[in-house]
Amino acid sequence: VQLQASGGGLVQAGGSLRLSCAASGSIFRINDMGWYRQAPGKQREAVATISISGRTNYADSVKGRFTISRDNAKKTVYLQTNSLKLEDTAVYYCNVQAITLYSGRPEDFWGQGTQVTVSS
Repeated sequence: VQLQASGGGLVQAGGSLRLSCAASGSIFRINDMGWYRQAPGKQREAVATISISGRTNYADSVKGRFTISRDNAKKTVYLQTNSLKLEDTAVYYCNVQAITLYSGRPEDFWGQGTQVTVSS
């Protein structure tokens, strides 16, 4: 399973970015999808997740500003980030829990990361 993330970049505080992550490969089913981030010198943290049924969870720090969504037909997860703050600067990683055609059980897969930099 390969994950291709895109949409990161440099944005001023208060601005917006839309991150996308498309999954490809021998996928039988995708369960949960999510976005995580890692800032310099900090541990990776969960930003938002969405279940196969569409149930969402958000970190307290992004509630009301970020929106996660998914397109099951395209095997893609999105993260709309609004009202960006300096502290949102990080590398954002997408994650999917998928059952492949070979494994028969859920496994975690990670994208390569996309840099989001918020400037003042």
